Amino acid sequence: MSRHAAHDKRLLRRRFDRAAPGYDAVSMLAREVAQRMGERLDLLRAVPERVLDAGSGTGHGARMLRQRYPGAVVVEADFSLAMLRRSDRHAGWWRRGIARMTGASEPRACADIEQLPFANASFDMVWSNFALQWLGSPAAAIGELYRVLRPGGVCMFSTLGPDTLKELRAAYAQVDTHVHVHRFIDLHDYGDMLVHARLADPVMDMECLTLTYPDVRALLRELKAAGAGNTDPRRAIGLTGKGTVLRMERAYEG
Repeated sequence: MSRHAAHDKRLLRRRFDRAAPGYDAVSMLAREVAQRMGERLDLLRAVPERVLDAGSGTGHGARMLRQRYPGAVVVEADFSLAMLRRSDRHAGWWRRGIARMTGASEPRACADIEQLPFANASFDMVWSNFALQWLGSPAAAIGELYRVLRPGGVCMFSTLGPDTLKELRAAYAQVDTHVHVHRFIDLHDYGDMLVHARLADPVMDMECLTLTYPDVRALLRELKAAGAGNTDPRRAIGLTGKGTVLRMERAYEG
């Protein structure tokens, strides 16, 4: 298995809560990947009646799924209550008004993917975009996704691979020995988790997407704004000093 340390989940939840108001402005990569995942749904013939968006964030994926499957119930689940509230605001005042009058609101649950509050075989489709990399135990989460999936259902997820932020990781490695960038799990290890969870006919696909920034500080600002700061429990305690950041910048840009 790849070297992997669980995230500090409490810290991560607080960061996502703080990031929720401005998350949509800095989530271009997640939206692009969601779009590519949505295109792959064209290959499916079955039309689901119940869909779970696990790690739904501000609801971009759920809104896309509701548009694609207008007759389906799409349930959003995220461990950040602030993200779910942001998703509710995106629904628009008229949809919230209809929900109050009819009682047919868009279902949302503040829940941890590693311990989903749903019955076995509850969903025809489970969708998860850019969520598994933030979990303490992705293997446990995949087991939960299998548990709530109906026989013959479809599970589709995306996550970040071990080359993510490799330039930033390498630059920090030239400065000190602390963990500044989380180590993401290898594709083959995810494949092993899927087999262990008894998901049938797993298909893994890898794409390399390159994002460019004017400088490393712009990258750091975006990561912070998205709530994606370092939550590795092996990180140094306290703030990273200005001298360390300056040396990292020189290493990164050199």
